[in-house]
Amino acid sequence: MDTSYPREDPRAPSSRKANDAAHTAVSMGTPGPTPRDHLLWSVFSTIYLNLCCLGFLALVHSVKARDQKIAGDLEAARQYGSKAKCYNILAAMWTLVPPLLLLGLVVTGALHLSRLAKDSAAFFTTKFDDEDYN
Repeated sequence: MDTSYPREDPRAPSSRKANDAAHTAVSMGTPGPTPRDHLLWSVFSTIYLNLCCLGFLALVHSVKARDQKIAGDLEAARQYGSKAKCYNILAAMWTLVPPLLLLGLVVTGALHLSRLAKDSAAFFTTKFDDEDYN
């Protein structure tokens, strides 16, 4: 499937004659790598990590990046791909960090409560002599 733009009609009449001068092609360098659209990551972010709709925003920008890449506008595709990557990272962090913080708070609280319980048990097991009541 040819997705190059602009497309030329092969049936269009040619204005050149066969006796024209030979063409010279100058290569301006190799094009950079094609921009990434992160579409698969965005789909997973939308399905599994969709807090505050960040996964959906990543999916929207990924689709826009893919559309721009097919249209031939590589700079716009890079920008949309970069935004999609940022939204995917934010969605992943927004989903992973709060449960880890909660787990840390639960462990810290359990350790603190066990230390308090140990100190309380020591208070209630204190033996008093008869001399202490005089």
